[in-house]
Amino acid sequence: MTYDLLTALAAFAFVSSITPGPNNLMLMASGANYGMRRTLPHMLGVALGFVFMVILVGVGLIQIFDMVPVTYTVLKVASVGYLLYLAWKIATAATPETAEPTGTPFTFLQAAAFQWVNPKAWTMALTAISVYALPEAGIWGIFLVGFVFGAINLPSVGLWAWMGQQLRRMLDDPRKLRAFNITMAVLLVGSLYPILWP
Repeated sequence: MTYDLLTALAAFAFVSSITPGPNNLMLMASGANYGMRRTLPHMLGVALGFVFMVILVGVGLIQIFDMVPVTYTVLKVASVGYLLYLAWKIATAATPETAEPTGTPFTFLQAAAFQWVNPKAWTMALTAISVYALPEAGIWGIFLVGFVFGAINLPSVGLWAWMGQQLRRMLDDPRKLRAFNITMAVLLVGSLYPILWP
């Protein structure tokens, strides 16, 4: 991979990782509701789960979408449905005074699995592989794309969780926290706009 192409890949990884999307909005809500330490597995699940997704897409999943285009439509419908469910869960999350002790943020595995129903993650992975993984580089080109995304994605999603934790100090009133959670849910639904109306 040339220096120019690597620079372009890093820029694409940064812009797509740092901009609002389902992962970042959920991490911000998690940081506000649970704090940075308890959100760490969620952050790692997002970053490493996406790297794994990029590699699998590069190795062969993209060929399935090319051969059977309806699979991409089915994935899109399932993803939108699941994101609407998550938005509802965020909007109706119990405030600290009423939350049950079992309330927890996403685990590492839940966050990693979420990448497979995240429309923005699919768009990022398909674009990264089709544009930046050179065919002549083979499997190593795919791994390089995954590595670049992993290196840039983790600090990017960490910033969103950190911003959520900083907001936590201002959300000590249950009414403010409820308003914040509803706002995050609405923004999560709004993040579906580019997927539903490209």
